[in-house]
Amino acid sequence: MSDLLERLRGRGWRMTAQRRVVAEVLDGEHVHLTADEVHARAVDRLPEISRATVYNTLGELVSLGEVVEVATDKRAKRYDPNAHRPHHHLICARCGAIRDVHPTGDPLADLPAAERFGFTVSDVEVTYRGVCPDCAKA
Repeated sequence: MSDLLERLRGRGWRMTAQRRVVAEVLDGEHVHLTADEVHARAVDRLPEISRATVYNTLGELVSLGEVVEVATDKRAKRYDPNAHRPHHHLICARCGAIRDVHPTGDPLADLPAAERFGFTVSDVEVTYRGVCPDCAKA
């Protein structure tokens, strides 16, 4: 489970009603919502929240490193609150569903020195693609 709200409070982030609602909408496990989905859910909780406020808040959360933008091909960016626990993503090629996965092993160690071309590698992003059970049934 994401601990986004606790992390933001711990940073002393000014928690306005609008920011709190956006953080609450994002908080949870396997949450990968688009900005429009965040806005729609935020409006359910706080009808007067504007789309601009949601986009600005998402931008702030990304800048703070508390939320990660996840790009999935040509689909809209999604926002992942699970920014502090290393993980990869499993994405359905049909519906775009995303799940966080935590495989064992070290992906940095899997890249041979000859394939690093002199780079000092500091981070790895792995995306697994396939078809989710719901789409496989259809």
